[in-house]
Amino acid sequence: MKKIALILFIASSLMACTEVGSEAWCQDMKEKPKGDWTANEASDYAKHCIFK
Repeated sequence: MKKIALILFIASSLMACTEVGSEAWCQDMKEKPKGDWTANEASDYAKHCIFK
């Protein structure tokens, strides 16, 4: 039973992820407070969402 719960948790976590640089990811980053961004996220945002 624990294995099934773990598999369902992992599967739902993976479905919530969006590909870096996708329109959905850019929109999610716009809504996320800038203070919560990591350096990598800021770099990826600039590269994929601003300087396409």
